[in-house]
Amino acid sequence: MSKNFIHDILSNVELQKISDEIKRQELKTSGELRVSIKYKRRLLEKKISLRDLAVKEFFRFKMNRTKDQSGILFFLLLKEKQFYILPDSGITKLIEQSQWNGIAKKTEEYFRDGNFYEGIIHVIRECGNILSHHFPRKSDDLNELDNRVAIS
Repeated sequence: MSKNFIHDILSNVELQKISDEIKRQELKTSGELRVSIKYKRRLLEKKISLRDLAVKEFFRFKMNRTKDQSGILFFLLLKEKQFYILPDSGITKLIEQSQWNGIAKKTEEYFRDGNFYEGIIHVIRECGNILSHHFPRKSDDLNELDNRVAIS
């Protein structure tokens, strides 16, 4: 499958705006945000849970190596119409699962209405707000991860 599938749900302009929003949110926090959109599972991934697929992506992007374990991955498995919000261990110690569930519920509403761009922006902003509260930006903060949407 070519990466052109992404243009069924997001334009190049929207992809750039998503990257820009990640950058904007990361200016408020020492945390890191990443968006990964995968069209479908590979053959050997058929029996792997959605969470475990997200974890695999998390490690592929080296999100586990952020300074404060303060990365959040938004993983979208397009063909199955599923997504997962995966915060790193430094975040899960501070934030209740119910908060992620609330973000996910609103995101589902956007996606159900076909508003993928708005749904992804919603996740980025909500996660950015959480990170800025618990992991405020530090004077020596560096952007540790690529802000571009990963497409596979």
